[in-house]
Amino acid sequence: MVEAVQLKKLIRDNKIIYVYQGEHVVDQKEISVSDIYRPGLELTGYFDFYPKQRIQLLGRTEISYAARLDHETRMRVFTKMCTAETPCFLISRSLPVPEELKEAADEANIPILQSPESTTYVSSILTDYLRERLAKRTSIHGVLVEIKGMGVMLTGASGVGKSETALGLVHRGHRLIADDRVDAYQKDHDTVMGEAPKILRHLMEIRGIGIIDVMNLFGAGAVKDRTEIQLVIKLANWNDKENYDRLGFNEDTREICNVQIPQITIPVKVGRNIESIIEVAAMNFRAKKMGYDATKVFDNNLVSLIADNSKQDSKDKK
Repeated sequence: MVEAVQLKKLIRDNKIIYVYQGEHVVDQKEISVSDIYRPGLELTGYFDFYPKQRIQLLGRTEISYAARLDHETRMRVFTKMCTAETPCFLISRSLPVPEELKEAADEANIPILQSPESTTYVSSILTDYLRERLAKRTSIHGVLVEIKGMGVMLTGASGVGKSETALGLVHRGHRLIADDRVDAYQKDHDTVMGEAPKILRHLMEIRGIGIIDVMNLFGAGAVKDRTEIQLVIKLANWNDKENYDRLGFNEDTREICNVQIPQITIPVKVGRNIESIIEVAAMNFRAKKMGYDATKVFDNNLVSLIADNSKQDSKDKK
């Protein structure tokens, strides 16, 4: 987990905001929480639960209310809002910055940022940005590919053929996200994202060949920086004594960053076209999410057949 995001990086990565005042102290500021705060009650003088460690976002409502206060009240309120833990103030819609806020922020060495965008939009963009970078992260040994727009992570023992299988999928027109190691993080309660470590991005290791650059060999369309992990496929060496699922009734999951991700196991042996099987597994999983389950169709057909045979047997006995 990243403990904090540097304010200068946030400004650099989000072109919708710029420094209005205090550029000399931007390098000193970090943000450790993803929530953005709009200080409404604080403008009335209520500071009992003031979340001073958050970005303080002032929109049309806050600025217009502050304009109704007298100079002494504005000075007192803004001075109290400027704490050592406050990373910055952010004014949306390029609204005019109160003179008292300029003075108080300058005295406390807190930068003031501005954005021409609406308050709601700015809050949404920055919240998503901070959640992604401050989210719980874990590193998983595996390969992440995107098959027809769906993120599929291949796991299994070393040497089972994960990278070779992913290369075959890329050759079929699918996209590589990460090889050998997948950095996963929780985007929200139900979503886990995966990406490659910076040092391994767009690269793949193939035994007997070495390191290859997938983007250089197959083009920009063959790679992607990150994707949602929607399905885990565990590749396992074929074992004649193992009882593999043949009908699809068994449902397994793998927990990644506190989220349960559906998982299926595919046995690997000579003669099996693993790339085609994985493609079909991904399409079948998507069909299930859309409400069509071939296993249930088979089960219903079987029940109907048994019922028809029972009726026929009853007629024959008569």
